[in-house]
Amino acid sequence: MKKKLGLVSSVVLALSVVLTACGSGGAGGASGDNGKKIALIMRQNVGTFSAQYINGVKTEVEKNGGQLTVFNADTDLAKMASNLDAAVNQHFDGILIDHGTAEALQQGTQKAIDKKIPVVLFDTDIKLPGVPVVEQDDNKLAELSLEQLAADTNGKGNIVKIWVAGFAPMEKRQVTYDAFQKKYPDIKEIAAFGSATNNTALDTQTQMEAILKKYPNKGDITAVWAAWDEFAKGATRAIQQAGRNEIKVYAIDLSDEDLQLIQEENSPWAATAAVDPSNIGRIHAQTVFQKIKGEQVPDSVKLNPVLVKQADLPKDKKVTMGDLSQYVNEWGK
Repeated sequence: MKKKLGLVSSVVLALSVVLTACGSGGAGGASGDNGKKIALIMRQNVGTFSAQYINGVKTEVEKNGGQLTVFNADTDLAKMASNLDAAVNQHFDGILIDHGTAEALQQGTQKAIDKKIPVVLFDTDIKLPGVPVVEQDDNKLAELSLEQLAADTNGKGNIVKIWVAGFAPMEKRQVTYDAFQKKYPDIKEIAAFGSATNNTALDTQTQMEAILKKYPNKGDITAVWAAWDEFAKGATRAIQQAGRNEIKVYAIDLSDEDLQLIQEENSPWAATAAVDPSNIGRIHAQTVFQKIKGEQVPDSVKLNPVLVKQADLPKDKKVTMGDLSQYVNEWGK
């Protein structure tokens, strides 16, 4: 695949976070130092969205004089539960959980509460009193992207859905997708697939290539709806390589790498609904420091999503997340 500058940057960023964690003592970094020790328990760290989210967390932790240790479970929920237990046993001052499940992490989260360790969730379906959830408005994310798809296709056509079960935000997006299908009966789902792996974009590309071979004629597929930007990246690259740019991609989430792909000449990626991942990370970390300080925090902290359309972006320069607000007024507000 064609290498992207954004991808290289994300790898460097991810490595820098890992090195920072190791430099602060890694798993044992929660004792003997000044400043608060914050653990970030992640289900997976894949793609530039995750890298920018981590950077937002890290920036806010350092702003508050703390140190961050990242525990990545590589999609393994059992490992994620073990990482949470380790963070609790090592007496971190605050714990952030990213994309966990109640089934895997409820017990560990309760253990943290019993030890008076503040916990703040991001896109995780645990419901415990005093444990705030920072979340994107997943129903709105899905609605924005799907309604743009419907508008651009005049409410008709054959679509491919790329989605995966087992993640709280995905399950919410599926509820909106079900309502969308009822609202637009002339938009037909002809194929659906999706899996979260350590190489999601590449695996999605392979699967999308198979779909394109199954539906080889122009007009067989009108659009793709991807419920995650890693899915969108794979689908977009498969469509480009097959020369099928009449198929448009509508997605959720956004990163610098995604923006580069959207801005490529004749890119099929038409629109994406998103919240700034760096801002998500900052607010996630900010909330745990509020809890550490004993401040009152609502149980739900919802972030407002924005639709970013390819048509809104300039043709003569590459846009990054940092200057996106110049072209999309609502971005970052």
